[in-house]
Parts: sequence; C-alpha cells; structure tokens
Amino acid sequence: QPFGQDHLHRAPLEVDMGDELLGGGDEYRAAADLQLEKRVGVAVVVVRDRTREGGRSLCAVRARFGAGHGEADQVFQVEFVVFVLVAFDTEFKPDELLSPALGVEIGECRRSSRLAAAFDERDCRAVFLDDRDAEAYYEGFSNSAIWPLFHGFPQFTRFDEEEWEAYRRVNERFCEVALTEARPGDTLWIQDYHLMLLPSMLREALPDASIGFFLHIPFPDYETFRTLPWRDEIVRGVLGADLIGFHAYDYVRHFLSSCRRVAGIENTSGTLTVDGRVVQVDAFPLGIDYARFRDAARTPEVQAAVETLAAEKGHEGCKVMLSVERLDYSKGIPERLDAFDAFLDKYPEWKGRVVLMLVTVPSRENVASYRALKKRIDELVGQVNGKHSTMDWTPVDYYYRSLPFEQLVSLYAASDVMLVTPLRDGMNLVCKEYLACHDGDGGVLVLSEMAGASYELHEALCVNPFDRAGIVEAMQEALTMPPDEQRKRNAPMQQRLARYTSKKWAREFLDAVDDVKRRQAGMSAHLLGPTSAGRLLDAYRDADRRALLLDYDGTLMPFSDEPARVA
Repeated sequence: QPFGQDHLHRAPLEVDMGDELLGGGDEYRAAADLQLEKRVGVAVVVVRDRTREGGRSLCAVRARFGAGHGEADQVFQVEFVVFVLVAFDTEFKPDELLSPALGVEIGECRRSSRLAAAFDERDCRAVFLDDRDAEAYYEGFSNSAIWPLFHGFPQFTRFDEEEWEAYRRVNERFCEVALTEARPGDTLWIQDYHLMLLPSMLREALPDASIGFFLHIPFPDYETFRTLPWRDEIVRGVLGADLIGFHAYDYVRHFLSSCRRVAGIENTSGTLTVDGRVVQVDAFPLGIDYARFRDAARTPEVQAAVETLAAEKGHEGCKVMLSVERLDYSKGIPERLDAFDAFLDKYPEWKGRVVLMLVTVPSRENVASYRALKKRIDELVGQVNGKHSTMDWTPVDYYYRSLPFEQLVSLYAASDVMLVTPLRDGMNLVCKEYLACHDGDGGVLVLSEMAGASYELHEALCVNPFDRAGIVEAMQEALTMPPDEQRKRNAPMQQRLARYTSKKWAREFLDAVDDVKRRQAGMSAHLLGPTSAGRLLDAYRDADRRALLLDYDGTLMPFSDEPARVA
C-alpha cells in the first residue's frame, strides 16, 4: 500500500497478494490495525517478486500509521512477499501498538525482542531508534525543516544541526538493515522525504543495485530550496537512485533545476549522468484503488447511511459541502472556513439550505504550530456558527476525529460538493476518492490549483486557494450547477482515474526502473573476452601499418571541471 500523504492517524494496513499484477502466485493476506498515537511508523519494504527467477524487488515505503482516510484505507494489491522495516519510538502504551488483527499480544512494548519476534513472524524487520533520535528525526528535521520548506512555508521552518545529524543517523540505520536483506539482482524502491539520504547510502554499498526513489510531497523551486543548509547532501542523496519520481512535472522541473545549480549536473529530457551512471527523473501521478471506493459507495450499508445523514436534524433539505483533511497548515482549513463565512454573507439565501461538514483528522498534536492551528480552527468554527446559526440549522458540522472507511465513503457519497483547497499539496487523493464514490453520477469537485491532482483533474472547478472571492464564487457555481453538467465534467475524470490506479502507478514505476537499468547496461563499457582479445592482438601483429587512436579526457587524463588542470 503506498502511503503517499502523511495524513494517517489510525488505519488498517492490508496487503492482498493476488494474481492481478504480474500473474500467478499464491494468495497471501496480512492485516494489521496499528494505532500509534504518539509516533510514526517508517517502513522499508522488501518486495520479493516470485515470478522473476532469482530476483526480488526491494521497496522503501514511509508511512505514518495511525487513522485516517484516503490512501490509508485503500488496499494495494501486489504479487510479492512483503518485508517491512518499521522504526518508531519504543515508548508506546501496550494497547496502542498491536491489535488482535495480528493475532499477537504484546505485553510490554519496551521489550524490543518480543516486538521484533512479532514482526519476524510476518517477514518484517523492526528498526529500533532511541527516543532522542526518533524525536529529532521525525518531528525535528523531517517535519520541521523538509516538510514546511518543501510546501512553501518558510515561517515554520527550523534548521537545527542536531536534528540534521539525527536524520542522517536514522537513514544510516535503515541502510544497515536493508543491506542485511538485499541480495544480488534486487530492486530497492525508497519513498518520501524521510529517507532522502538513503539512495546514495545504498548505492555506495551496492554499486550495481536497481534503486528507485519517489517523493510524495512537492519539490520546491530553487530559490526556496537553496535556503536549506544541507541542500547539497539532499540532492546528492537522492541522486543515488536510478529512477527519481514525482507526482507532477513541475516538481520534476524544480528538482532538475536544483541538480544543475547545486550539483552542477545538467539534464537532457530528464536524463542525467551522475558519476558515469544514467539517472532518469520523471513524473508518476499516484492513483487510488478506484474500484474499491466505487463498489463500497454502492453497497446497501453505505446507501442507508447516506439516507440517514440526509434525515438528520439540521440536514433536512440541505445540500452538503464536505471537507476532509488531516490537521496541517498546508491544507488551507482556516482559509476554507473564512471563504464559507464570506459565502453566507454574500449569498444569504443559502442560510438553512447548505451545511459544511468539516472533518479534521488529528495530527502532530504535540507540535506547537499544530496546536495553534487546531485552536484557530476551533475558534473559526465557533465564529461562523455563532454568526449564522438559527434555532434549527447550524452551518458547520465539525468533527475532529478519524473516520473508518465505511463512514468516510458514506460522507463522500452523501456530499453534493467536495471542497479540496489546500494551500500546497503534493498530490491529494481525497478528491480522487470522492469522484470514485460518485462514479457515473454527479457531484461537484472544487479543487485547489496548488494540489498536484489539479494537473489530472482540470475539469473540476479549479480555484486559487488564496483568492477568497474566487472560492466564494466557486461555491455558488458548485451549488447551482445542473446535474447534466456535473456528470459531463465528472465522466472524463472518473474514466481517467479508473485507468490509472495505484496498482498501475506501482507497475509503471518498477517497469521504468528496469528500463533505466537496461539503458545503463547498453551504455556501459564492454570488456574484451579472451577470444576477441586474441583476434585483436593477432591482427595488430600481422598489420604492416598501425594507427593508435587514444581518447584524451577520461583516458589519458581524468575528467575535470577545470580544463586547465588537464591541459
């Protein structure tokens, strides 16, 4: 299961080993309900492809286990045996760690040997970090330096030398454990901003390995990225991969610009040469398990829940606008509430006729900026409701909690309008899930131009999330859009999403890694075998006149950035 966005809080991790990806193979299912309220699970997944003789695929996947929606609830079907390396704080309460879904009872979570044994039973490898490194690595450098900087929020960015050193040490730990699993012929797939040094570390240890890296958040423009004190280490760390993937071509362009200006490496159509090795950079927009959401929305249970929601007090005869986001300053939740307030001011005829259901999934509550954001959202909800409510109608239904899959699908299916207006988002799968739940039907998607999904879903009502007046007009247009136009807009987006699923995304990325390795092999120098060498020497000895042609750069003299040194 790809965990592209870090909006998870408490979600099932389910791997269904079927025969749909590469054909053949036994069915294997492992389901876990992991609730890690305080910390994060960071995973390197070693994926064995049993259909390829002598080969395996090795993935590094970062995931925040805990509850959520979106990718957290999608089943990612692959035909591999899966090994997961999970690193997290060891200070969890016992009942927060493993549920009976794993059939394992962990009494004292600090006893790492018992925890490791539980993972070993499922071919998983636990990487234990001490409390200080876990804090500095995850809440420190990963989410106080890279996350805000890459999303364009320098005011929340903190550059700390000790946190950087912790980030480096944790990447080294993952490298050490991955190397104990890796074998010749393996492919290693490393994902997201928590592990940006890992590709080069693995490359140094395994020069010929197939390595892919995928970044699930935006990559910033060079003027923003250059402020990072460790920009050179980050760029060169990622360049250890053979294939580097992003959600959108804008992120590809920004990364290539930083490669040129930070590392001095030029590109041709996204192809770079790094230490004599071909590296490809490309866009691979992540999809969803479209059929799962589509089919779930059609079940009798979900349809009954939709009817119940419509009949609830305060919802009778009302249209529903839905917002579902993880608590984060990049999601634009306060701006969304401000726009809804302005909408009710400008279009008072909608009072008593529309409800905004605001679902905010808890996240990083021990970080000061997130606590302040939660307080601001609470206050804004109170202000809007206090200003516009009547005795039998409340404009904002506010839920600060995670939702199980069926309830989330019910909300998607019951909503007339989906508001997805982040200030910046690498992809955003919520909007795709909403469209899947309305397959073949209406429903209006209001989508931020700053979300990576907007490159694929241009038939939506796209808005500038910083333009309050524009969002207000989009709300009015969405609520008054005729059903025929809704279906006309949705149909091409739904067809596109049904084709490009999460499974297709993974398959295309792994195929592209293989293609890069073939290109590298085609460009590598071929050593003379004994037969060819013998023929060459015989021909040289028998020749009456001989010409020796020797290359200069890289043959007689080493390569150099300064020609004067090799003159």
